[in-house]
Order: sequence, then C-alpha cells, then structure tokens
Amino acid sequence: MLKFKQIIVKEPGKSVVNGLTTANLGKPDYEQAMRQHQEYIRVMQSCGVAVKILPPDEDYPDSCFVEDPAVVTEKMAVITNPGAPTRNGETAAIRQALEEFFDILEYIRAPGTLEGGDVLRVENHFYVGLSTRTNAAGASQFINIISKYGFAGSVVPLKEMFHLKTGVSYLGDNTLLVAGELIEHPQFSGFNKIVVDETEMYAANCIRVNDYVVMPAGFPKTEAKLLEAGFSIKKVPMGEFQKIDGGLSCLSLRF
Repeated sequence: MLKFKQIIVKEPGKSVVNGLTTANLGKPDYEQAMRQHQEYIRVMQSCGVAVKILPPDEDYPDSCFVEDPAVVTEKMAVITNPGAPTRNGETAAIRQALEEFFDILEYIRAPGTLEGGDVLRVENHFYVGLSTRTNAAGASQFINIISKYGFAGSVVPLKEMFHLKTGVSYLGDNTLLVAGELIEHPQFSGFNKIVVDETEMYAANCIRVNDYVVMPAGFPKTEAKLLEAGFSIKKVPMGEFQKIDGGLSCLSLRF
C-alpha cells in the first residue's frame, strides 16, 4: 500500500452553500462546513501527512472538492476535464498548486471528460468509472496517459453511482469497502470485500491514509465491520459536504 507524505486541500468558500447536488438534504451551513473541514485537516495530519491548504475560491462553489480536477501519482499528475461545466475553471488553481510538487503534468482534453472521483487506484491499476461526469473518451485518454508510466487501467461502467468512489474504496491488503451496484461487479471479483449496508451507503467512500482508515462519522455498522477486519479508524464529521454530493476522498489530493 502506497504511503502518503503530502495532501492538498482547499478551504470551502462561502459560496459552498450553492454547490451542485443530487441529494435532498438541504443547503450546507458555511460555518459548520468550515469546522468540519478543519477537523478533516486535523485528522489527516494525525495520520502523518503534511497538508497544503489552498485559499477558497468564491467563483467555484464545489472547488473544495480538489480530488475531481486532478489525479495524482508518485510519477506525475493528471489535470482532468471535469464533466460538470461549472467546475471546468477549478483546474487552473489546482494546476498551479501541483506545479510545486510535480515536474510532469498531463491533461485530459475535450471532448473527453474525467473527474478524479471516478478514478480508484488499487496498487498499480486504476479503475475508471464511466458516469455522468466521466465519459469514454476521457477514460480512454487517462488510461493511455498512465500506461506511459507503467500503470494499467480499466473501465467500470456505472448505472447508479454518482462517482465510482461513491461506492468503492481500496483499503489495502487486497480489500475493498464496497456498496450497491459494485458489490457483485465482475471487475472486483478477486478482492476481499467489506460490504456496506444499504442504510449506510455514504460510508462506502473512505480513504486509507498510511496506518489508518479515515471514514465519515456516524456510520456504526460500517465502523464495526472495519474494526472487525482489523483496521485502525479515524472519523471525520462530513454532514455538510454530504449535502452537496461530497465524499471523504473528495476533499483531498494525496501523494
């Protein structure tokens, strides 16, 4: 399992209350979102990573979800082309931040679209979800790019999930945390699976950060399964970001 030394996060702006959403949970509260974001940073630091915090951008309500405009590896970073038109402008600030850490930047070009929430890394293989935000052209470009650096990739068509990582997380040790339509997906047949109860679907989006699994707070069934499987857990309240379709992994780029 890859060890992370650095993450990049971006503070929510006051405009976060206008973030895109398919949820029916109401508008987020800005002050509470800021408190939850600060707790996210604290928990990530406690996992042993340095954190670069980017300033908020009021022009882009969803820009705190830095995982979507880029995919990072230890060899290079890919600047994506988000499938939501209102998010295209987020890539400029992310590109500038990544130039501090990466000598090589690659790009997804139109008509291809790709969002990082649709990209799941399992060791040296990248699974790319085809969703309303990531199309076949974008997935093909991405797989062609990573193949130049010794990685492999494959496509996972989605029927129900918003992003691929809405329903699956890689926890290391050949183990997936998996939910919904992805539980029986043939692409993931060779893994040990921890199945998320349908009443706790949001908890399927967790991240393994060095020695810990970081998960959203408030999902006791999933927490119990992770503990039973032997994982050490840290929890972060995510309620305000859940209101605008944001999962735990969405809030950081990790490398």
